[in-house]
This record gives sequence, structure tokens and C-alpha cells, in this order.
Amino acid sequence: MLHRVFLLLCLVPSCLPLDHAVHNDHRTGRVLGGQEASRNSWKWQVSLQMAYPDDPDYYYHLCGGTLISRDWVMTAAHCVDFTGITYRAAFGEHNLYEMDGTEYFIAVDKIVVHENWDPSNIANGFDIALLHLSETAFYNGYVAIARLPNPEDILPHNTACYVTGWGVTEVGGSISDNLQEAILPVIDHVVCSQPEWWGENAQKNMICAGGDGVISGCSGDSGGPLNCWRGAEWEVHGITSYGLVPFCNTFEKPTVFTRVSAFINWIYGTMEAHRDT
Repeated sequence: MLHRVFLLLCLVPSCLPLDHAVHNDHRTGRVLGGQEASRNSWKWQVSLQMAYPDDPDYYYHLCGGTLISRDWVMTAAHCVDFTGITYRAAFGEHNLYEMDGTEYFIAVDKIVVHENWDPSNIANGFDIALLHLSETAFYNGYVAIARLPNPEDILPHNTACYVTGWGVTEVGGSISDNLQEAILPVIDHVVCSQPEWWGENAQKNMICAGGDGVISGCSGDSGGPLNCWRGAEWEVHGITSYGLVPFCNTFEKPTVFTRVSAFINWIYGTMEAHRDT
């Protein structure tokens, strides 16, 4: 069943007050086989956070995201498959459980999900959404806007990219306080679409990366960036979409990302269409 490959996992809740970072549960971040990232090295990385329905003063980390303009965050559509929920974006974040003095929070006031997204069929692709911020994100030395690839840019096989997110460092472990990073080599679509890999679940508007059975993205890295060094700059080429749960680092089952270069026209068209709304 396709729903079994969603990057979702529920954990036991524990509360933290609004002004002291977040509480993590439900969909939690996970990079398996990685390491702690250097503090504020991925300045476009966002923690998308969700308020408790019964207590709007408490939030928990839900998914990752990418700051793509001063007013918009890019994430996965499956991260925002809720109604009546209050979301906020955390910028300049490193340790989710501490106020580091580098972070700030902005509410999300509009969500635009790709019109072809089907939550019952994640392997159909189109797992992308844009979140409009209620206030303009600002540069404080720890926040930056991501560079996006050119339309239809295809990464060569074995390109080394970084997946980033908050979470556990081993299957069944507890969530990591600090942002994690891991190198994942890109797997060509011809390989990833073979039956022993992801087969027909791997679409051309996706990127597969990893699959060595050791390192992977996993639950709650969802929506976060796949960062690739191109043309002397970092570019965000992927949005973490799905993998095999709970054993995300299964051999020949790489982490699958929405391919950003397939949606460049949609991204900029959406931002322009909603500029004054």
C-alpha cells in the first residue's frame, strides 16, 4: 500500500512553552547515519511547527522547509494535509529545545498546495506546497534565502547532496535536539525506477538519493531540503517526500524527494499570483 511509504511517525509528547523552543511529536525529524550540522550552516532551513489544537500556545516540530523568498517557505504537500491548524515557521533554528538567540518565529497565513497533489497516492508526485508568511522574514546573520535550480535541471548520477533535518540518529531512537545533516548520493532515475528499487513509485518529477542501507532521511525530515553544491553555490534541488518506514535506511530503498527543478515555473507563478492577496 502506498500510504506505508509516507515519512510519518508518531512519538510520545512532552511539552515546552511557546517562548522556549518547541515540543516535538507526531511527525518528527530524522536523519539516519548523519551528524550534527555546524550551527546555522544551512541558513535557509526552516522548522515548520504546528500548534496543539487544544492549546495554541504550544507548538511542536512537524516538518522541515526551505525559505525561498522573504515571504514564502517551500515544503512538502503531505506536511500540511490538515485543516483548522495553526502553523508557524522557525528561522535561524538549531536546537529545538533551547532559545539560542539566533531564531525567530513567523506565523503562516496562507498555504498553496499543488493542484495535482493526491494525499492518497504519494507516488504520483506533486508533493510540494508553498507557505506564505504573515510577516516578512529578515536577515539577522543566521537566515538566508535558498538558491533554487534552473528549470528542468537534472542532477548527474552519484552527485553528493546533503539532506538536513531534526531527529533521531538510529531506528527506534529518540529525536535529536540539534539539526542533523547527512550526505546522500543522487541515484539516477533509470536505476531508482528498477523493480528492486522503487519501481513505478519513482517518477521523473522526483529525485532518489541514498539507498546504501546506512544513511537516509526519514520521518519528519519531510518537507526539508536536499542541498546540492552546484556552480560554486548551494542549491536546493529536492523536498523530502517519502521513504520506507520505520526502516528508512533500507538497502536499495533511497530517500525520495520532490524534484524542485520540475516545479520552478509553478513556484514562481504561485508567488506572483498571490503577491497582493
